[in-house]
Amino acid sequence: MKLNEGFLDSMKEAFARFRNSDPAAAAEIVKRAMRGEQTSAPPARPHVDPDKMQPHFADVLQPRRQSQPRQTNAEVLDCGHFSARRYTSAAGQRNYKLYVPSCYRDEPLPLLVMLHGCTQDADDFAAGTRMNILAETHGFMVVYPIQPQGANTSKCWNWFRPMDQQRDQGEPSLIAGMTREVMAQHNVDSKRVYVAGLSAGGAMAAIMAQRYPDLYAAAGVHSGLPVGCAHDLPSALAAMRGGKSKAKAGKVGRTNVADTAPPQRPMIVFHGDADATVHPVNATELVRGFTVDSATPERRSSVDTGARKHTVRQMTSAKGIAAELWTIHGAPHAWSGGSSNGSYTDPAGPDASAEMVRFFLEHPRDY
Repeated sequence: MKLNEGFLDSMKEAFARFRNSDPAAAAEIVKRAMRGEQTSAPPARPHVDPDKMQPHFADVLQPRRQSQPRQTNAEVLDCGHFSARRYTSAAGQRNYKLYVPSCYRDEPLPLLVMLHGCTQDADDFAAGTRMNILAETHGFMVVYPIQPQGANTSKCWNWFRPMDQQRDQGEPSLIAGMTREVMAQHNVDSKRVYVAGLSAGGAMAAIMAQRYPDLYAAAGVHSGLPVGCAHDLPSALAAMRGGKSKAKAGKVGRTNVADTAPPQRPMIVFHGDADATVHPVNATELVRGFTVDSATPERRSSVDTGARKHTVRQMTSAKGIAAELWTIHGAPHAWSGGSSNGSYTDPAGPDASAEMVRFFLEHPRDY
């Protein structure tokens, strides 16, 4: 897929507009760039002292939107318990929400950590992915860590910062801490703890699986990026576009030798091949280290399924660790099969949530 060749220039122009206190024009540039349109912006507003404006990486990637009223599945939410909590440690503090299904009777249940994308929050992500409904059906708990605007203007997880890519540092430390706190307060099956996310949350989910293989049994990454592919704003934008010369050579550009280590946990990856925000080459990089199973034929959807056409590749690492790569044909930067009650969803399917749950429950941690 060929992306808008002026995308990076558009991001730079948007960044400049933020510096000149013109966020509306910057947001319009980004919106048009992500749709693949010409990105000429309206005339800039009069210059204001740039020291009063501190543009953030996330504002360039995902402009803030007006909040929209959300619908919820009251029947399912009333069945279980969806509560707001707060985690505090030496690394900082974060709010999170926890869904406990109505079937919970203090018996050990699986736990899934869900990391939202930019501009989203726990309620939005739960509504869009319908993961609480699946938790009620299959009997597992769900944790939704919440990234505040104080940590990132557009509430993106800071997957591109070196400090937030390491074990026991920054945001990975906070997410792991929330996970362990829920495990300490509830009867969680420690061999069935999983992590998944969308976009920036997907990139952070990949980091969590790589840095904490002793905590998470498997990971799900939707429209995300591989660990260590960026270390600052310019490299993050380049990675989102698929990289430069390194991408053509089949590499996004890892920044740490540890990031290229063989995969340690099963992984299921979803990516739309019409994604104009995060290039699909990132999905291929996420499963680097896995090879396609020669004994398992590639699955292609039928036009009669009602969902978008898609291709599924089942893969295995040299150590026998499983992976699945789902390429959704014609899909944009959105959660496949999600509900329109949440943002950044593609109801046309296939159902990424259901497939992730199926994959996770098939792969408990074996050590």
